[in-house]
Amino acid sequence: MKIGILALQGAFAEHAKVLDQLGVESVEIRNLEDFQQHQSDLSGLILPGGESTTMGKLLRDQDMLIPIREAILSGLPAFGTCAGLILLAKEITSQEESHLGTMDMVVERNAYGRQLGSFYTEAECKGVGQIPMTFIRGPIISSVGEGVEILATVEDQIVAAQEKICW
Repeated sequence: MKIGILALQGAFAEHAKVLDQLGVESVEIRNLEDFQQHQSDLSGLILPGGESTTMGKLLRDQDMLIPIREAILSGLPAFGTCAGLILLAKEITSQEESHLGTMDMVVERNAYGRQLGSFYTEAECKGVGQIPMTFIRGPIISSVGEGVEILATVEDQIVAAQEKICW
């Protein structure tokens, strides 16, 4: 198994470290050439936390947005945390245009306010159990489509969801 990690900006190194600890091979995807070189070998793609507007711009500037979108729509499993979740959403409440737009959900950027509103909690995640969660200007999922399963909530807000189990 080899997992690609979008490494344009954000917490990609932290994801690589965890995958390494789990004994899972990973590769950083920094440009279109990296994606094309490894695409056929990838079992999944991680879209890390960071700044979604910056990542979206870099995906467009490097002509990666459409190839990655098409790969996900063709069945490449994708896992998005924070900004990655925003990249996957079909709709973002504070802007007209989405990014990858592959997951049937509406997200609200910076839903927990400014950096000073950041917090840590532990919450139940369906199929996993109690997990630590850190929210730094984190998004919430305002609504999900019919085929999307809610996995976790914090303070009655949806914070994790899954669509189309591919494993």
